[in-house]
Amino acid sequence: MNLPLERLRMVVVGAGPAGLCAALEASRAGEQVVIIDENSRGGGQLFKQIHRFFGSRHHGAGKRGYEIAAELVEECLQAGVDMRLSSTVLGFFPGGEMMVDGPNGVYIIEPQATVVATGASEKSAAFPGWTLPGVMGAGAAQTLVNVHGVLPGKRVLMAGSGNVGLIVSYQLLQAGADVVGILDVADRIGGYEVHYDRVRREGVHVYLRHRILAAEGGDGVEAVVVEDMAEKKARRFLADSLCLALGLTPLSELAAMRGCRMVYQEELGGFLPWHDEEMRTDQPGVYVAGDTAGVEEASVAMEEGRMAGISAAEDLGSLSRRQVAGRKSAVRKRLDGLRGGPYGADRLAAKRCVYCD
Repeated sequence: MNLPLERLRMVVVGAGPAGLCAALEASRAGEQVVIIDENSRGGGQLFKQIHRFFGSRHHGAGKRGYEIAAELVEECLQAGVDMRLSSTVLGFFPGGEMMVDGPNGVYIIEPQATVVATGASEKSAAFPGWTLPGVMGAGAAQTLVNVHGVLPGKRVLMAGSGNVGLIVSYQLLQAGADVVGILDVADRIGGYEVHYDRVRREGVHVYLRHRILAAEGGDGVEAVVVEDMAEKKARRFLADSLCLALGLTPLSELAAMRGCRMVYQEELGGFLPWHDEEMRTDQPGVYVAGDTAGVEEASVAMEEGRMAGISAAEDLGSLSRRQVAGRKSAVRKRLDGLRGGPYGADRLAAKRCVYCD
């Protein structure tokens, strides 16, 4: 079967914060950039983030996630980026070709440079009753509430006290759900104190050193049985929804299909493509950014995207050595600041292991 072939300068797979920033940097350097994303609009996970971001102006401090997404998309369009939405990359082959299924059918592209910024997927867990309706990822619950205006349940039990679990719990409360508790197998809260304080003020209790034993119900979740790991006692929560905020794992299948060397870093979510500090993989012309390169935060994803876009533009010959040095130095400084606190120390150490692997 002969498919249409299109030769391109630079392609970014993924229109989340990392992909948008990569495209924007390269486009501003004079590159012709195409973004491909399977969703009907750009922004990735930012479009369902209704809370205000904090940090610096470079990362949208004081703005809500969907506002940051809309601004990045608009900046890309104004810079001349070709955004191809509702399009899925079916394959990324060893020769560098990609097969894309778009609104008008399947076609082949041959990019000279490719940034893989496909994000991450939610981790799950298997336990008795885990397939019951009402058991879902916290991200799915967030999509239901913030994008579609639908409550996943009236009484929700959250598993996971990281930032995602805490933020989604608070958003479920705002939407009118009763969050009956937050569980975590760890012995301390995993997320930022500012997010924990919000749910604590609403009277939500966090049960540390607790694990799920089973979800019970007929046509859907009716109760969840958990174990107090310290006292070896079972506790039963009446709930019609169980949300799992158990972490994320990099979506790195396309990079692996292309032949990029993979490494494992538990602190960054699992298997991910090896890359250097400038986001180059071991395959010429292939770069990674954002959660694909290791799960961190949206602000880090933006900076990694900028670095990947600058590196791609440099390798394509669109930036001089002097221009590259100044831009990369600014990005490195911001990345160091983002990873400089106690919450970023483990991820920074893991990143350095990736760079030196």
